[in-house]
Amino acid sequence: MSLEEARRVFGLEADAIRALGQRLDKGFERVVDMILACKGRTILFGVGKSGHIGRKVAATMASVGIPAFFVHGGESHHGDIGSITRDDLVIAISYGGESDEILRMLPLIKHIGPHLVAITGTPDSTLGRNADVLLDIGPDLGQGIAGWTHLSSIAASMAMGDALAIAAGVASGFTKEDFARYHPGGGFGKELHAE
Repeated sequence: MSLEEARRVFGLEADAIRALGQRLDKGFERVVDMILACKGRTILFGVGKSGHIGRKVAATMASVGIPAFFVHGGESHHGDIGSITRDDLVIAISYGGESDEILRMLPLIKHIGPHLVAITGTPDSTLGRNADVLLDIGPDLGQGIAGWTHLSSIAASMAMGDALAIAAGVASGFTKEDFARYHPGGGFGKELHAE
């Protein structure tokens, strides 16, 4: 029974990621161009599971030479919004696009003035309507435990963020030597420095 459940989860997440390829449009290329043209930093924003994804994507971007960091939606209302400037690019991740933290953040972002990108599965949400560019991850393909745990949308959000990071890194001319400089630790870093 547990093996069947694991295979079901793998299938849902794999299907959601495969479907992203069909959803990609010029918006993706525009966001990559925005990342490359950004005079400040790329800031990932989210709460809950989307916040965890944002933190991971920011780390991936930093490892390929894109100045990036994560701002938690809840903490943004307690001073962290001050780390965002007009020269930055904000990428907000929210499947539903209607969480309280997202809704309270939107007027602040508009006032500060950075471009806003939404990664969401709900294009007609408040976040989707207010974004300069929208990256649609599509509907969640199935519910998890007892019908209340989103699975495929989480995997799709992570994959979209990773794709942005890698595409921007490649477009910037980032090399293996650059990666070795930014990633000196761990087994991978040792392997790169041994070459």
